[in-house]
Amino acid sequence: MEKYKKTDTGKDEGIRMILAEKIIALRKRMSWSQEELAEKLNISRQSVSKWEVGATIPDLDKILKMSELFGVSTDYLLKDEMEETELISGKDVPEGRIVSVEEANAYMNTAREVCGRIAAAVSLFILSPIALLMMAAVWEESVWEDRMSILGVIILLSVVAIGVAICIFNGMKLEKYKYIEQEAFSLQYGVEGIVEKRKSDFEGKYRMSIVIGTVLCIVGVIPLLALSLVTERDVPLVGGVCILLLFVAGGVYLFVRAGVVEESFDKLLQCGEYTVENKSVNKKVAFFPGVYWLLVTAIYLGYSFYSGNKWGRSWIIWPVAGVLFAALNAVIREAAKEE
Repeated sequence: MEKYKKTDTGKDEGIRMILAEKIIALRKRMSWSQEELAEKLNISRQSVSKWEVGATIPDLDKILKMSELFGVSTDYLLKDEMEETELISGKDVPEGRIVSVEEANAYMNTAREVCGRIAAAVSLFILSPIALLMMAAVWEESVWEDRMSILGVIILLSVVAIGVAICIFNGMKLEKYKYIEQEAFSLQYGVEGIVEKRKSDFEGKYRMSIVIGTVLCIVGVIPLLALSLVTERDVPLVGGVCILLLFVAGGVYLFVRAGVVEESFDKLLQCGEYTVENKSVNKKVAFFPGVYWLLVTAIYLGYSFYSGNKWGRSWIIWPVAGVLFAALNAVIREAAKEE
């Protein structure tokens, strides 16, 4: 590089060593090998190795590319006195927390790690009534009806408990990043580009998950409708409901798994439901989902026992509650915005 040819040997060596240390530290922080970094820069591993021992200096285009990949400025790469925490994105720097490239990557990686488990837990909630529905239908008007219903409730609560445990355990991994969802913050220089790139790479998988999940939820109704045309017996119809729940659980699994990852990008970019304005609203209405679903569960159990263990019918409370939740949540959010 012409820039460095004009410098004296001592200064040139100093720049090489500063850059070498920065490249090593940033590469390790991104958990990349020399081969992986070389691949991203379209160069050989030996070139990266020479940079890291201070034998050579990268060309300007490679320095600019590394600045983008690592989410730091070129000044940070080349100047020893430059503090990384001073480099944030955006022209107007608001007060508050600054999210570094390390924090952003750790959060996105954690979201990707737990998304499948959280999705599985939600699917368990949907599948939990199946044993109860089948037992209630098979043993209806039998001397074993009450005992089978109680056993079904035990299975339901056990499955729900497993799902709750999975949600709590994996939710705790995301707890330390709660500020990303609730607080206004600034992104360190280059982080926004990294997040947007990962969001763009994930866009195809996200769309496919939504499409397949929607198709599963629609197709799941077909067996129930088909059975209702050929029989009026409770057992086959309840079997159709169970098949519907299986399809819905599969669809919801895809929705939640893709949604957790997609939300991690939106939260970092502070867009969609996670703009600064919406974060304020989210804080005000955070109580609603927990209170609502606890109330629905109480109504479901209370009605089922009070009506003489009619578990085969009371399941209708859940889809109705789901639709009602969406409506009430929208109304409450609008009211919170006007406050």
